[in-house]
Amino acid sequence: MQAIVLFVVAAVVVIFFLGIRIVRPTHRGLIERLGKYRCFATPGFHWIIPVIDRMIQVNITEQMVDAQPQEIITNDNLNARVDAQVYFKVKDDEASVKSSQYNVNSYKFQIVNLARTTLRNIIGTLTLKSANSERDKINSELLKTLSKETRNWGMEIVRTELKEIDPPKDVQETMNKVVKAENEKIAALDFANAVERQADGGKRAEIKKAEGIKQAKILAAEGEAEAIRLVNEAANTYFVGNAQLLRKLEALEKSLSQNAKIVIPSGSELINVIGEMAGVLPLTKHAP
Repeated sequence: MQAIVLFVVAAVVVIFFLGIRIVRPTHRGLIERLGKYRCFATPGFHWIIPVIDRMIQVNITEQMVDAQPQEIITNDNLNARVDAQVYFKVKDDEASVKSSQYNVNSYKFQIVNLARTTLRNIIGTLTLKSANSERDKINSELLKTLSKETRNWGMEIVRTELKEIDPPKDVQETMNKVVKAENEKIAALDFANAVERQADGGKRAEIKKAEGIKQAKILAAEGEAEAIRLVNEAANTYFVGNAQLLRKLEALEKSLSQNAKIVIPSGSELINVIGEMAGVLPLTKHAP
């Protein structure tokens, strides 16, 4: 009798420990009894009847699946190697957790295949160049489609990331050559513009220099003209009607500057002019 009691107690203890389930904060649980949904398990301690009950724990944290690289033919008939990542999470409410288990067979597998199919549909309408330049557009369309198709799966598509769109090797080499040629063309144009600007600068400097020389000559000519005008005014003022005498005086000035000796007639008016300039008066002869 004592052995039976010990056996029963041991069986109860074993059954109790076998029925213990601990749900972490990162998970939610669905408890089924004999294959039928019974209740929702929140984080904490739970006990189920072994063999009769079963708990399914579902991760509700953000997860990532790789859509796996695939060859996609673009609109310009080029094969592009495309790979993408999808970030999602199961919502933590009871209805969403139930939908992730009862409305879809394997949501991770389904998301991967849906993402691959969607990428083929999107990129198939684009050229290789536009597909590379419109990554944000592809990500947006992929996110929109996945969110719509997984609405009844009890999950949220957080974001999608297009990892790579790689063209074939020969096409990539050709594209690299085109880019290199474009860069060289831009560099050549920049160099030509720099040389042209330098030539324009030199030309403007020469023009400024010529204008300066021209202005200096104009000013010099104007100075000489002003001096001639002043001389003419002085001649008109002091030698009116004595043009011949003025010419003789100029000739005398040039001769004296070279220390030449000149004989001047005593009765000439030029003697009077020279005397007045020197401050002396000529002597006059008186009759005896």
